[in-house]
Formats: sequence, C-alpha cells, structure tokens
Amino acid sequence: MDPEFAAYLDRVRSHRAELGESMAALDAALALPVGLGALWRRRVRAALTELAHDLRDHRAVTEEPGGLYADAVSRAPRLASLAKLQMDEHLDFIEVVERLLGEREAGLRDPGAIASHREAATDLVGRIVRHRQRGADLIYEAYEVDIGGSG
Repeated sequence: MDPEFAAYLDRVRSHRAELGESMAALDAALALPVGLGALWRRRVRAALTELAHDLRDHRAVTEEPGGLYADAVSRAPRLASLAKLQMDEHLDFIEVVERLLGEREAGLRDPGAIASHREAATDLVGRIVRHRQRGADLIYEAYEVDIGGSG
C-alpha cells in the first residue's frame, strides 16, 4: 500500500476511535436514570454535542476528494452502492443529532418527551454501530485491511 494512503488510513482509524468514544459516552449517559434530572440532561447534552463534532469530522475525513470512499470505489466499483449508503447515512446521522440537540434547547420537561428523546438517541447509537460494521467490511473488501473495531 502507498505510504501516503497508509498514513491517511491511520487518520481514518484515529477519527474512527474518537467516534467510538463519543458513542460510548452517549450510551453511558443514556443508561443513567432519567430521575437524576439535571445531571442526566447535562451528560446527554454533552455526549450529543461531542458526537455531533465527531460525526462531522468523520464525514469530512472519509468523504474528502480522493478520500476513503472515492478510493475504495475506484479500486472496487462493486462497492459503490455500499459507499453511497455510508455517505447518505453520514448526513442522516448529523441531522438526527442536530434535531436531538434542538429538542434539548426547546426543553424536555414532559416525561413523554424525555422518553421519546432517549429512545431516539438510543436508536441512533445502534444505527451508528451497524454503520461502523458496514464501514469496516467496506474497507476490508477494498484494501484487505482491518480498520479496527474497538475504536
């Protein structure tokens, strides 16, 4: 593998690890009892804010011109639909996080609104887990490289 592209993959790994950490922080915050009130709200807001940042960084790194998805598709055109799905999901994830953060700014005083918010955030974490699995498979298919699943 080209040393420059190997260095780029290391950058992708690093961003992937940061994304994994922010997902774990959100999952941990969501697992706290809602009855903690302000503490629960602060922890979830902080985790969502970090996740929003990491999702934007992840999208920028993987979708940059000549980046991961473009290169993978040029090496293995059969991966084009999977790469498109991954890129479409990036936009969707960012929209969902922004919506969740907007809900927080509007206030979550009603127990039903809090439960719905928590469920949507939990669903998002699961969707991102599956996205990361597909991303690891795509990278392996294109490069026969394990991008790392623990980060």
